[in-house]
Amino acid sequence: MSEPPLIEVEDLNVSFPGRGGLTRAVRGASFSLGRERLGIVGESGSGKSTTGWALLGLVPRPGIVTARRMSLSGTDLLSLGESDWQSLRGRRMSMVMQDPKYSLNPVLRVGRQIQETYRLHHRSSAAEARRHALAMLEAVRIRDADQVFHLYPHQLSGGMGQRVMIAMMLIAEPDLLIADEPTSALDVTVQNQVLRILDDLVTVRGMGLIFISHNLTIVSSFCDRVLVMYGGRIVEECKADELDRAKHPYTRALIRAAPSLASYQPELSVVVRDPEWLA
Repeated sequence: MSEPPLIEVEDLNVSFPGRGGLTRAVRGASFSLGRERLGIVGESGSGKSTTGWALLGLVPRPGIVTARRMSLSGTDLLSLGESDWQSLRGRRMSMVMQDPKYSLNPVLRVGRQIQETYRLHHRSSAAEARRHALAMLEAVRIRDADQVFHLYPHQLSGGMGQRVMIAMMLIAEPDLLIADEPTSALDVTVQNQVLRILDDLVTVRGMGLIFISHNLTIVSSFCDRVLVMYGGRIVEECKADELDRAKHPYTRALIRAAPSLASYQPELSVVVRDPEWLA
């Protein structure tokens, strides 16, 4: 008997009212997620990150979130109050942002911030939280964990800062991790290290991962399935290793526009949009 989905989303819509009317950031998105790696790709403004925020109840006011169904392991996320969200975020689902400089508190040592996450969701002493924080830093392959534990965020490199963020989001052992462009500001070598860390942690812990990115190459090699978003809509879903055989014209246009080291391209292809894609 197959395991029930971890996440179920049906007809998700996210809108923001303004002087010119409603801006529809996400339009009728439907998908499910098991304990697997699901990639969401598309251009900036396509609704990728907003979808992740909606799952975590973090769409800022005056944003409007509606759906026929949005659940985590059977828990109706649409019916949760703020206190319910506070207990759910971090403990059951977490999000790694794309730039740790804006996510870590600049005036607190990183060890204290990781400890705080653990103590918020577990009744523990400071000593126990410290042990778990150091173990988590080692799990994300930070050498000299005790030294890094006492550093401030500005003393970390980009790759180390991203690892600290991953440690902070995973220390409470959530079922779902949403990674929003976690490698976009990193060089290729560090990108690969972060991806290996995510892969190991998801595999060992049996988590579900939503990997939000604009990098088709990374998503096709790292994820199990891919959702392609355009103008707030999911226009195509396919297996990650079959992304190069995608059918939708927008997906094909994204693939053509991506630079390749395998062949010489004097000019990159430009995505020519069709109004019918949003019909």
